[in-house]
Amino acid sequence: MGVDLESLSEATSGAIGSLLSTTILYPLDTCKTKYQAEARAHGQQKYRNLSDVLWEAISTRQVLSLYQGLGTKNLQSFISQFIYFYGYSYFKRLYLEKSGSKKIGTNANLIIAAAAGVCTSFITQPLDTASSRMQTSAFGKSKGLWETLTEGSYSDLFDGLGISLLLTSNPAIQYTVFDQLKLKLLKTNQNNSEKTAVTLSAFTAFFLGALSKSIATILTYPAIRCKVVIQAADSDDDEANKAQRKSRKTLSAVICAIWKKEGILGFFKGLHAQILKTVLSSAFLLMIKEKITATTWVLILAIRRYLFLIRGKLKSA
Repeated sequence: MGVDLESLSEATSGAIGSLLSTTILYPLDTCKTKYQAEARAHGQQKYRNLSDVLWEAISTRQVLSLYQGLGTKNLQSFISQFIYFYGYSYFKRLYLEKSGSKKIGTNANLIIAAAAGVCTSFITQPLDTASSRMQTSAFGKSKGLWETLTEGSYSDLFDGLGISLLLTSNPAIQYTVFDQLKLKLLKTNQNNSEKTAVTLSAFTAFFLGALSKSIATILTYPAIRCKVVIQAADSDDDEANKAQRKSRKTLSAVICAIWKKEGILGFFKGLHAQILKTVLSSAFLLMIKEKITATTWVLILAIRRYLFLIRGKLKSA
């Protein structure tokens, strides 16, 4: 079975777009993650606002620590997006070939996206856990990737896997909301303009995309917050209580801790930063991906042609 070059091109473009997007927004991501990871009672919180994380880095002269774990995050982001886009493109092509359809339906699209997301989560979960631990470590005290991966048991590397699988529903929610908003808007516009065909403008489509992504993020945010707390590095005062670490890191224990210390609003702590980061990340990723897709396709074809020429010369030699 040959390599699917179109899927490979999509995967490469998506992975590069994700890598650049992650790097650009990484300081915001670090501040957001450290802020989300803290689950303490009111009055005992180290970070009262997202800006407190940034100020800590500045005041302790650890500004570069805002990039701690960047290499791991980029590796995880590159691999996960490559697998996701390759899987999504491959499954979509396979579906169209098997069904004989020219266009993929919404339900099938959501199932394919979820399948690609599940595959991605299983493969990249250890890197996801490691990057979260490195980001939430005290500034200047982040460990290397190998040390982070080997400091606990094998099962620790898959902390939060169940939530990661649950969060594959995020795109399904996003696309469902987008379609519903789009239908209502088009119906309204059609009533106002009966003679002309109605389509969404680029700005309207972008706005609906951002809005639907924000709604999906709000609905799934409690799970996102719990996942960050589960994967977070142990603080210094946890060193004496490592025997209790696993019990504290279970989903039920984290839910109880957040509820007891922060109340119901605690499940939405850092939501504004999550929405900002998610929307900007998606925008950067798709923008970069669209810009480099054609170039990536040409390069892959050129490499393929070069390999064929080399193979031909070797055979004739």
